[in-house]
Amino acid sequence: MFLLGQWDVSFWFLVAWTAISCHVTLLSVTIFLHRSQAHRAVDLHPMLQHLFRFWLWFTTGMVTKEWVSVHRKHHARCEGPEDPHSPQIYGIKKVLLEGAELYRDAAADDEILTKFGHGTPNDWLEKNVYSRFPVLGVSVLVVLEFYLFGLAGIAVFAIQMLCVPVLAAGVINGLAHFWGYRNFETNDAATNITPIAAIICGEELHNNHHAYPSSARFSLRKWELDLGWVYLRLFSFLGLATIRRVAPRPQFNSSKTAMDMDTVKAIIGSRLHVMESYASRVIKPVCSMEMKTLHEHRKIFKLAGRDLAKVDHLLDEAGRLRIAAALAVSDSLNTVYDLQNRLQSIWHKAGASQEALLHALQDWCKEAEATGIDCLEDFAARLQGYQLKPFNG
Repeated sequence: MFLLGQWDVSFWFLVAWTAISCHVTLLSVTIFLHRSQAHRAVDLHPMLQHLFRFWLWFTTGMVTKEWVSVHRKHHARCEGPEDPHSPQIYGIKKVLLEGAELYRDAAADDEILTKFGHGTPNDWLEKNVYSRFPVLGVSVLVVLEFYLFGLAGIAVFAIQMLCVPVLAAGVINGLAHFWGYRNFETNDAATNITPIAAIICGEELHNNHHAYPSSARFSLRKWELDLGWVYLRLFSFLGLATIRRVAPRPQFNSSKTAMDMDTVKAIIGSRLHVMESYASRVIKPVCSMEMKTLHEHRKIFKLAGRDLAKVDHLLDEAGRLRIAAALAVSDSLNTVYDLQNRLQSIWHKAGASQEALLHALQDWCKEAEATGIDCLEDFAARLQGYQLKPFNG
């Protein structure tokens, strides 16, 4: 009788409790640890913040400072030899299967905690309970679930303990830097696993996050769903959260025919949007045009299509060869590819003043408009009316 537990519940009740508890855990990770603590994109009401802290201690044993430190280092050293969990460095198999071990190794490094753990909770509870006894919470949980549900409670507990290591440490740190689609050509290999980001509460939109890490909203396309953002909007409506930053959303003033300082700020502030637009409005149409006019080289352009918009240091040798082959047979493609690289170099100029950036962008637009390539001319004209849509709470 004892092995059956003290609470006689149905199988479907256990399924529901397991699903809900895992969902709350993943929600706590993305809203509290990730968006609020690691990136300061949202301020949470003290009551809500502590509920998340308690739940994570109770169901995972994770220490806030450790998680935040490891994640911040991941962003600071992404895809490099110091990245704590990059599949580009360790291999996809190791990160998928041993992601939790990689996290624990990094979290045990005092140097990482000192350098990247600033600003995390340091109150009495953190010092004397959560950080001091990180396994106490999960110990209470397993005893409680065994007492209530018997042997079935052990199975529930096992699933709860696998939730974060598998979905967060494995899938997000692994697959989301290895496989999926990319809205933005970031300097790392981050991808969006799926546009419907519900299972891991928005973390599936990882490329969007790496493009704009300080944004509280991960969904950046109309057809993308960030469940964590849905919750944040609800918390904001209830007065439990204050959203500090979201990714910029561009809009265009077709009547504006000359750049000014506001245009420069808008372009530099959302340069990944600009380059994504360049890829779709210039690179892709020119490739398509060349495939039609240079039939004998159709396969070359098709193979190089995706590589032409990639960040240079993420190209492998095969990708570089595909680009070189395409550029060798197309003057138009050479022109737009060269102007793409020169546009990117404008905002990489160290120490350049806004006035210097304005002149550089104006010169770039004049050169683009003089090429005689219609889609490039249209892009340059559109760039001059670039502005950012304000976020209204």
